[in-house]
Amino acid sequence: MAMFEKLNWLLMVLPFALWGTAMAAMAPLVKSGGPELVATLRLLPAGIAILLAASSLKRPLGISRIDMGWFLVFCLIDGSLFQFCLARGLVSTGAGLGSVFIDSQPLIVALLARTLFGDPINPIGWIGLTLGIGGIVCIGVSPEILGHWFLMRNEVLDLRLFGQGQGWMLIAALAMALGTVLIRFTCQKSDPVAVTGWHMIVGSFPLAIAHSLDSGRPFLPDWSLTNWSLMAYSTFLGSALAYGLFFWFASRKELTSFSTLAFLTPVFALLSGGIWLGERLNLIQWFGVFFVLLSVFLVSQRSRLWNPLNNSNNDLSKELPG
Repeated sequence: MAMFEKLNWLLMVLPFALWGTAMAAMAPLVKSGGPELVATLRLLPAGIAILLAASSLKRPLGISRIDMGWFLVFCLIDGSLFQFCLARGLVSTGAGLGSVFIDSQPLIVALLARTLFGDPINPIGWIGLTLGIGGIVCIGVSPEILGHWFLMRNEVLDLRLFGQGQGWMLIAALAMALGTVLIRFTCQKSDPVAVTGWHMIVGSFPLAIAHSLDSGRPFLPDWSLTNWSLMAYSTFLGSALAYGLFFWFASRKELTSFSTLAFLTPVFALLSGGIWLGERLNLIQWFGVFFVLLSVFLVSQRSRLWNPLNNSNNDLSKELPG
């Protein structure tokens, strides 16, 4: 049983590790290939691979008519919108910083899950979420901007979000958060693996059309073998395998705890960026890594940490006179 729990935990962490490393793999591709093409190549082959895998495992491949309306919304939001904003943001931001902004989405998921599904968030969970947001800020925001905020300097910094890519990443975070919640509505009668595969295929169509209308770029870029290998990694491991595992767990696990593991994605993005792209962590970012890991522990274990406190208080109140 202990071995099964460890394997289950590793599988839950794996999507976020793959996403983080895929961010670093995609970063050098979006400028030469264009965000629409990179997003299309990340979605379409991955969706086909997921459906082939589902077919080999004898899983149902159809989308129920009951789920069709939510499915189309899911395709547009989590497929087209999320992947385009992610790729577009990478044009102006690095893999680590982009991952930081995208992975602010667990707080949005926590609020939506609390409102729609009644997922509990006790004080330990809120402390963990707050630490996680603070940690990813320390990881991804430049020391100059942090100094401007906390030291109240007089100089004016260029903080245009959409010019630097952060605005696109924030929209991507919102789209991913909505997609995490929508998967429960989309999978009422449909298999989550089939939904994941089909939503990638359908979601790639608007992106492919947009890319074909861009007369300034060739339909397929003149990439080297290394670039195509990075694209294949982002597609089949960072997309097909990662999304298949993510939405399978999201349709079954308590959303706030599971989605909070996304705080690990910028850690993997920065580590892989350091290896592949020569990015390095400064002291503030190492503090951020610590806060991120602490936040994941607090939120994922919040029930175990909070209930003993309540039980101890209840026992103490019973012992007091009166």
